[in-house]
Amino acid sequence: MFKYFRTVLAVAVLTVGTYATAAEMAGSHPDTYVVKRGDTLWDISARFLKKPWLWPEIWQANPQIQNPHLIYPGDVISLAYLDRVAVQPGPRQDAPLNAIPLSDIEPFLKDRRVVDSFEGLPHVAGLDEDRLRSSGGHNIYVRGLDGAQPGQRFAIVRPTARFTDNPRSQDLDFRGKTIRGEVDMWKEVTEQTGKGELLGYELAKVNLATFTRGVVPGTEVSTLLVDIGGMEVRVGDRLIPVDAQPYDLHFFPHPPAADPAGKLRVLAVADALTSGGPRDVIAISGGRLDGVDNGTVFSIWRNGSHAANRMAHPESSRVSESPKSGAGRVTLPDEYASHAMVFRTFDKVSYALVMEGVEATRVGYELKHPDATY
Repeated sequence: MFKYFRTVLAVAVLTVGTYATAAEMAGSHPDTYVVKRGDTLWDISARFLKKPWLWPEIWQANPQIQNPHLIYPGDVISLAYLDRVAVQPGPRQDAPLNAIPLSDIEPFLKDRRVVDSFEGLPHVAGLDEDRLRSSGGHNIYVRGLDGAQPGQRFAIVRPTARFTDNPRSQDLDFRGKTIRGEVDMWKEVTEQTGKGELLGYELAKVNLATFTRGVVPGTEVSTLLVDIGGMEVRVGDRLIPVDAQPYDLHFFPHPPAADPAGKLRVLAVADALTSGGPRDVIAISGGRLDGVDNGTVFSIWRNGSHAANRMAHPESSRVSESPKSGAGRVTLPDEYASHAMVFRTFDKVSYALVMEGVEATRVGYELKHPDATY
């Protein structure tokens, strides 16, 4: 009897879950879809679901084929029993789909990464012909590059920002030091929610270089030849070994493991001062240590401001709009701005791509569960 009851309960739970997922199916979803070159997993998910981040709940991996979680151009995606999506393998002649269009946005990413410290990295000490900037095809001279071999490839990176758990970043000078006298531009714009704990330093790739010669007697620098293309190199830039594949290309969009409300915020918008939109890259204040992994989808919200209550204080000049609550102010509700999907994680910081939205995504906006309604 107990066994029968347990079976009925399991079926009931499955049925309820199926109805919940079915309710999220896109109204115009196809019964079948042939995957095309240039598609992304987010695009495929959006064809079947109102919420693409629910894809893992309906995906039915086929264990009979190699790499069952990968989807290739030519595969036939079909809506199967219990609103599960199955795949009929196609010719498998092209590369599998990426979750997001990295090929479209990679030129704007500058291969950004976050490190705990960069002071011990080899650095550019001088440039060919004593130039102020060195372009492709010229030599650079690097200190601290011991043990390298001729032909070895290095990425030239530049410390660009210091991230803390407050929703702001501090720009760094050519040495990677905080710029003295820099105005904290976010202090009066965004509520400071953290304690200023260091999350890491952002390094942006400037160019690539090839090791050509070790330390010559009487000197303390190695010689490298800068690639044609890329940005100009300057004294103080750091070097790290080339990462053959800096991005995890194959992952599924999915909700976060835990509700991030009140914990995570937008730290920066790549190549922008304060704002971004769809296909822009943002840095967020959470990483692997917070349970964030590639494919995690967040909704991003503009925090409700605290407007001056002019009805109660019509003459007071001391009560004004503020990112902080207080006497004499009226708190307004948060408003949805966009959805973003994480594509690269570090211990305390991650990078995400804004996928869709109704308004600009700005520094300081709060991250919530993708299904959040307020």
